[in-house]
Amino acid sequence: MNAFKSIVTTLMAGAALLAAAGVSLAEDTKANIVTVISSSDVQTQGMALILSLQSKAKGADVRILLCDKAGDLALKETPKVEALKGANATPAMLLQKAVGAGIPAEVCALYLPNKGLKPEALMDGIGVAKPPVMADYLVTKNTRLMTF
Repeated sequence: MNAFKSIVTTLMAGAALLAAAGVSLAEDTKANIVTVISSSDVQTQGMALILSLQSKAKGADVRILLCDKAGDLALKETPKVEALKGANATPAMLLQKAVGAGIPAEVCALYLPNKGLKPEALMDGIGVAKPPVMADYLVTKNTRLMTF
């Protein structure tokens, strides 16, 4: 009977170690996604933001970087566009939804100076990317880059 208890105890300890290792492996494989949007195309912008939101919903750590014409989405006064069919939202609305879901969104460091604007021109919750910080994030293990 002692041998049986010893075997059961060993098996239970092994199962606990495997379970702990499984949790650890799942955390190590969590995706980091950087979505870089520079396109001025409304459908492309919308799809990039929808994919970012879906990735966040599936547990990925997502960041959005808006460059060139896509930086206009981050302005308090965005260009007027019709809501996208299928999404029932404009890209600016999808960006606000992403920020509300906890996805950090930033404009490229070059965007505001080259538009002649100050950070006050940006919507609440949108920042200005700092290249060293973004570079640190880009080289993090398991980072995937989505560019649009």
